[in-house]
Amino acid sequence: MWSSLWDAMWLFLSFFAFMAYLFALFNVIGDLFRDRKLNGWWKALWIIFLVFVPLLAVLVYLIARGRGMAERNRKDSQQARDAASQYIREVAGDSPAKEIAKAKSLLDSGAISPQEYKAFKAKVLS
Repeated sequence: MWSSLWDAMWLFLSFFAFMAYLFALFNVIGDLFRDRKLNGWWKALWIIFLVFVPLLAVLVYLIARGRGMAERNRKDSQQARDAASQYIREVAGDSPAKEIAKAKSLLDSGAISPQEYKAFKAKVLS
């Protein structure tokens, strides 16, 4: 009974450690290709090191280049956040009050009918 419980716990621990290693490995590989300052030969050397001595290579990379890795992640996430904010500002357009004011000026100039103005105003306010 107890040996099967400990075997199950060992299995879960091993699976967790393996998944954590895979996440670290893919993060290291992604960081290698994202780093613009690192020469191509150094990248190739790191990849070879990752293939032949994977656990040691991941640990050495995280220790040696971890600070730069964090800075690149922060910079990339900041750029993505700025791009998303810019896109939202472009897509959102003007406020409803500005849209209604534009429609009112079109109504006053005779470009749209009063029925079109009422329909547009109802659409913007909904």
